[in-house]
Amino acid sequence: MNEQSENREGASIDNIANAQADLRRGYADGALGVLASGTVWMAAALVAFLVSSQTAIWTLFFGGMLIHPLGLLMAKLVGVPGSHSKQNPLGKLIMEGTIFMLMCIPLALLLSLQNHAWFFQGMLLIIGGRYLTFATLYGIKTYWILGAVLGAAAFALFFFNGNPAISALSGSMIEIGFGIFLFLSYKKNQSQ
Repeated sequence: MNEQSENREGASIDNIANAQADLRRGYADGALGVLASGTVWMAAALVAFLVSSQTAIWTLFFGGMLIHPLGLLMAKLVGVPGSHSKQNPLGKLIMEGTIFMLMCIPLALLLSLQNHAWFFQGMLLIIGGRYLTFATLYGIKTYWILGAVLGAAAFALFFFNGNPAISALSGSMIEIGFGIFLFLSYKKNQSQ
């Protein structure tokens, strides 16, 4: 039995490098989740352009609940497990980071009562901060850059008074671009 199947079946993961490798194998370096998130941001941007910024807020809010299932569906479509070993100690950090992110979303909703664009800019900061932890989870420094770019975009959009549609589109373009890069890097590493 190889190391990958042993990890899937619950063998002990005894160091951070093995735990990170297990997550990279299980979730394609996290690329599919980033792409799923970027897709939800794109839907919110389209709604902001075509319907209303208030509806776009709810599109991102409720669409965000579909990011994980959409990422898992994408994983199955490209032949990635979409899971990690139950013995992976980083699995708890994934859940803790997700809960922290969810606890921050009401702050963005409160910002939207003042200015709809601030919701999207606040979410860029929240999600950018979440991606910073992915650098440790996956052992991929690209996530530091992704988090920093999302954070910088939020500040720039706020400073230049970016509207809700442009703010959502910015989040989408950044995540889709990084998601494609991460997935291509994953595929390249798998073929070596």
